[in-house]
Amino acid sequence: MPIELSPPVESGRTTRRQQLVTAAAGLFAERGFHGVTIEELGASVGTSGPALYKHFASKDAVLAEVLVGISQHLLDEGRRRVDGASTPTIALRELLTFHTHFALTSPDLIRVQDRDLANLSSGEARRVRRLQRAYVELWVEVLLQVESALSPEVARTRIHAVFGLLNSTPHSAAKRDPREVAPDLQRMAYAAIRA
Repeated sequence: MPIELSPPVESGRTTRRQQLVTAAAGLFAERGFHGVTIEELGASVGTSGPALYKHFASKDAVLAEVLVGISQHLLDEGRRRVDGASTPTIALRELLTFHTHFALTSPDLIRVQDRDLANLSSGEARRVRRLQRAYVELWVEVLLQVESALSPEVARTRIHAVFGLLNSTPHSAAKRDPREVAPDLQRMAYAAIRA
């Protein structure tokens, strides 16, 4: 099941907004931000292109919602996992499990992040980068509790390497069942981060 970018809400307007964000992620992943028209975005959820403006100021705002939304989700869920863990080692495993699940169930979001971050306004791009840095630093803090002899720089390098491994799954594991791939990915990621 793909990661939800925001919690479901009862209002029909909010639900349509979420439908647009989810559809946009798929279309942007497939064809790139510039390869998708407003009309195609509207049609993807059974409405007209101009109806999109009831929910978003522009197509750029839809892209911002996709990328800011997923960055905020990763940070919030990462914090929740760490806060719920009884030890740093369990917290690290929780982060690895969560990010592996994200990578295997949300390949469209990874593709959009890779391809279209540069299409955000400078303010929205900074916002995404701030959220991403906070997510990385959450991992750094946990890893340093597990391996206190590491420097923050080495911890950060290991974490970025693990993200590279896990976020490659839209290409490396695209045709495989996520339930089969997840255990191998988690073992490799854990070995890499503890190398």
